[in-house]
Amino acid sequence: MRRREREAAELFAVLYPRLAGWVRRLVDDDGTAHEIASEAFTRLWARWSSVGEPRGFLYVTAANLVRDHWRALDRERTALRRAGTETALREPEQLPDPTVRLLVQSLPERLRVPILLHYYADMPVREVAAFTGRKEGTVKADLHAARELLRAHLRRTVDHPVR
Repeated sequence: MRRREREAAELFAVLYPRLAGWVRRLVDDDGTAHEIASEAFTRLWARWSSVGEPRGFLYVTAANLVRDHWRALDRERTALRRAGTETALREPEQLPDPTVRLLVQSLPERLRVPILLHYYADMPVREVAAFTGRKEGTVKADLHAARELLRAHLRRTVDHPVR
């Protein structure tokens, strides 16, 4: 048991800051980022003996928790709009432009997870493939398909063409 705890503590010391920073870029809130990163580690600890690649497990779990967070925010925004109080509660100039984040969120999970890992966690395609259990060619094809979907949507919504 001591060895297991020592390994977990070492992994936490190495990966927690990077994971929390990655989540922070996705959710734009320090407290939420730390909650999500901590929850990912808690879930890893619960499955410690059966997880072959802890880093991949952490990032995929965190990506799923971020998706859940985004969904909760969307539900909250909808409720606030219905109540007519959204404008009074938030000032637009303080909010980041959610367009790309919402577009990434709307991607199917098969495309969203590689995008989050590759572009937001700065993982090379080889690592994304290992973490998701897919071949490198499949990850490259998924990244390409996701970029094309995002590009097409942005072309429809922006006045100037996206290249």
